[in-house]
Amino acid sequence: QVQLLESGGGLVQAGGSLRLSCAASGNIIVIKSMGWYRQSPRNERELVAMITDGDSTNYADSVKGRFSISRDSAKNTVSLQMNSLKPEDTAVYYCNADHVAVLIGLTVKEYDYWGQGTQVTVSS
Repeated sequence: QVQLLESGGGLVQAGGSLRLSCAASGNIIVIKSMGWYRQSPRNERELVAMITDGDSTNYADSVKGRFSISRDSAKNTVSLQMNSLKPEDTAVYYCNADHVAVLIGLTVKEYDYWGQGTQVTVSS
């Protein structure tokens, strides 16, 4: 039905920058919110940043002032600009699309979707 395709992860030195992108495709009518979560071996999956269809944003305290989330609702894409990266930002980053209204036949239903994850590694 709906797929989330992530790109942009990789290896960077501390203090560097990376940009993650995610594109949603399928029979999408509207996506209420899109965001990024991350999970490392020592931590549970946590919210990094999210943005609603009204462009309201929410950030984890640990990334405020360093990360910036943006979306193109017409294209169903979301991006995360990550600056001043720290080793503790190392994790698998997952794209999330929440309250996605999809057309199935003649019916509209809502689902949540996750991307496959992209590795971000910050070396010290």
